[in-house]
Amino acid sequence: MPVPAFPDHTLHSAPPAARRTMEAVAKKQGGHIPSAVARLATSPELLNGFLQASATFEASTLDPLAREVVVMTMATRNACHVCVANHTARLTSLGATPELIAALRATDPQTLPDERLEGVRRFTLAVLATAGAVGEDALQDFLSLGHTPRNALEVVLGIGTYTMSTLANRMTGAPLDDRLAAFA
Repeated sequence: MPVPAFPDHTLHSAPPAARRTMEAVAKKQGGHIPSAVARLATSPELLNGFLQASATFEASTLDPLAREVVVMTMATRNACHVCVANHTARLTSLGATPELIAALRATDPQTLPDERLEGVRRFTLAVLATAGAVGEDALQDFLSLGHTPRNALEVVLGIGTYTMSTLANRMTGAPLDDRLAAFA
């Protein structure tokens, strides 16, 4: 039987450069290594780079719900079922309304029930559509909702971070872990 290109690595089968990161994930997850992490371990550089970028994004000045809007915009745009389920769970833990979660999960963008968060979603889509050349109107729209120029650049950080994750999860065929089935 051929070995899959992206196996579910264990701490023993993973490349040595990925093991410390996998151990940290397992510790944080109560001993569990998510399939997406196990498969990304095929490239320690990608696994470590994504997790470092993710931690940096989480430390940004965008509030937690705004960060999740960026993530879910990327996850639905790139059809990453693992990210959609994982970040639906995260939104739920943050107390997001069912209406907000449903609007973010929709494959055709719907207006979010919160104007400030809708501004984050619109700005994220504008950055993607223009490869960053959003123009003064889109930037001013974003800023008029209480966001800052720093937040605008943090949206770019989130896009870069979750481009790595969504594309890699799709390429590796990462399955949905049982722990996320309720959020699929």
